[in-house]
This record gives sequence, C-alpha cells and structure tokens, in this order.
Amino acid sequence: MKKVKFSFEDLEVWQKAVEFAKRVIDLIERVETEQGRKHYRLIEQLEACSTSIALNIAEGKGRYSKKEFIQFLFIARGSLYETVTLLTIFYRNKWISDIQLNEMKGFGDEIGKMISSLINSIKNSL
Repeated sequence: MKKVKFSFEDLEVWQKAVEFAKRVIDLIERVETEQGRKHYRLIEQLEACSTSIALNIAEGKGRYSKKEFIQFLFIARGSLYETVTLLTIFYRNKWISDIQLNEMKGFGDEIGKMISSLINSIKNSL
C-alpha cells in the first residue's frame, strides 16, 4: 500500500511542533497534585494551545495563498506564546519544576524562531 503524505509533513517546524505538543502532553500526564486536578480547565487549555501550534501550521499550509499561510503562522506563534505562559503558571504553582519549564521554553524558543523565519521567507517571496 502506498504511503500517503501531506505537504505540511515535510516542514521541519511542523515536525518539531508535533514533538513539542507530545512533550507538553507527557509533562501534563505527570502532574499529580490535587491542585492540578482541581484546575482541569488549565490542563485542558494547555493541551489545546500546545497542539494548536502544529494544527495551525498544517492548516495554513493547506490554504491557497501565501498570505493566508502567513496568517496561520502568526496564529501558531501566538499559540506557542500561550503555551509558554501556561507552563509558567504551572511552574509558579509548583506543578512543574524549573528544569521542566526551562527545557520546554528552550524547545519553544527554537520553534518560535523557525516560525518567524518561515514567515519572513514567505513574505520575501511575495
């Protein structure tokens, strides 16, 4: 059977965003505090915004114009910033460690730079 592949799957930034979402979800799975359980909406929001990064990259790639793709990349970057903000809130509530926060922020920074570079590259080709 022939393997089906979508064009967005070739984007390194999309691949890293999928891995980032997986790591966030894995981290959330380890939040074992009663406080974390009481704040399930924050956990759900963290899952949503972390997965939204790759989802918006993919959706934007599927649009018919470069301008639309750029708009979805801006949304993806916003979701990344939202994710980092929620991770910071989790850290300040002592639900994740300093090491975990810094690791995720480092990975997120790499993705943010890749998104910005892709935006600039597309803008320069218009």
